[in-house]
Amino acid sequence: MLALLVTLPIAAFIAILFGAPARLTAIAASAINLALGLYAAITWQCGCWTFSLPVLAKPSLHLAFGFADGMSAVMILLSVIVTLAAVLSGKAPEGKEKLYFGSSLLISAGALGAFAATDLFFFFAFHELALIPTFLMIGMLGRGDRREAAWKITIYLGLGSMVLLAGLVWLANLTGTYDMALMVKAAHQVDPASQKGIAALLLVGFGTLVSLFPFHSWAAPAYASAPAPVAMLHAGVLKKFGLYGLLRLAIPLVPEGLQFWLTPLLVLLLGNILWVGWVTISQKRLDSMLGNSSVMHMGYIFLAIAALIAFPANPLAQSAAVVLMFAHGISIALLFGLADRIERSTGTLDLQELGGLAKSAPGLAFLFGIAAMASIGLPGLANFSGEILVFLAAFKSYNGTSGLGPVQITCILSIWGVVISAVYMLRAYRKTFQGPSVAATANADDLTLADRIPATLLIITLFAVGLYPNLLLNLLK
Repeated sequence: MLALLVTLPIAAFIAILFGAPARLTAIAASAINLALGLYAAITWQCGCWTFSLPVLAKPSLHLAFGFADGMSAVMILLSVIVTLAAVLSGKAPEGKEKLYFGSSLLISAGALGAFAATDLFFFFAFHELALIPTFLMIGMLGRGDRREAAWKITIYLGLGSMVLLAGLVWLANLTGTYDMALMVKAAHQVDPASQKGIAALLLVGFGTLVSLFPFHSWAAPAYASAPAPVAMLHAGVLKKFGLYGLLRLAIPLVPEGLQFWLTPLLVLLLGNILWVGWVTISQKRLDSMLGNSSVMHMGYIFLAIAALIAFPANPLAQSAAVVLMFAHGISIALLFGLADRIERSTGTLDLQELGGLAKSAPGLAFLFGIAAMASIGLPGLANFSGEILVFLAAFKSYNGTSGLGPVQITCILSIWGVVISAVYMLRAYRKTFQGPSVAATANADDLTLADRIPATLLIITLFAVGLYPNLLLNLLK
């Protein structure tokens, strides 16, 4: 059944190419996948989700899907929720419906395939599949400097993928298999000397895909230029592939190598939180601010990963990373979806040209306010649950006798990011929705029922996980 979850968006894409109604087909496929994804999350331990099809005898490659653990189930759940919201959000340019909705489905299929794959080759291949429509959508249907943004993301992610591929092939050669479960069991075959080199390749490769500082400068321009579904799916879902890969492969296979690079990783993640945070404050456009905000918040997930690297027996670190990955994916997708609606209502996302939008669009102001509070980390919303778990995980290995360690010092410094995120998000909300109305906002349209449905789906998810994080934590046991 897991194969159906992955192939349904591809089948819908093919149907659209052959003339099926693009929007209706995309919505139907995404809604079915949401139902399948919810059922999969509840029953992921059932053997019915396992699928394997031999593709090549030597080296042994299988188109294989399965749930290695609850982390895969959470990522699948994130993917199907954001996919439905993405195809319901935004507006396809006239005459471009096939490209618009078909590409959204392919990005979703790539993410689902990567999170469900148990074979290393297809784990990598599905992610690359999702990048192709991402590049095309930004270059062909984006806004602003879309061609420059498309080339930049293509070059950065292409180089990052090449570095990552080198590390993955090195791992496969040492373990003698492409089966990811067997690779973990053969981790003892990866000698300490090789671990340092492989860990460096995986950190740079996965880190570039996640926008780890200083390999991050592709992300904000790409998201600012991307059509709404692409920004929602890439920032909300596909970017989590790199974090998922570090947790799934790097930590179990090259733990000593990662410990060797722990101090540089701590410095880099502070670059995400503090440096990119200050850059975010200086942004003049809402879309650029949200793009940089997404980059900034990756630092907190890397902090949880660093806590797990420093103390592999940490019982909170992996759960903290996964919960925050899920929460960030939902909240940033909601923000990009609503930002697109603001642009369609007002014709601009320049903060200097906005103001007073709450008067003409109170529904939009209310929903964007909830999304902003989630991003800041307001208690009761999912991001707070993830962030507080990250901070607790960072101090889980704290020993009062020996004093603060590097992870704890980094955690204390990173808390300033909470203040920074509040500054830029509240500032953007004030400039957009409060104060006197201006020419762009005086007669702006409020959200329609069709606009409220995807936003409500994402907001319900944020509150559900925020008020009862055991919904996810129980899957991760």
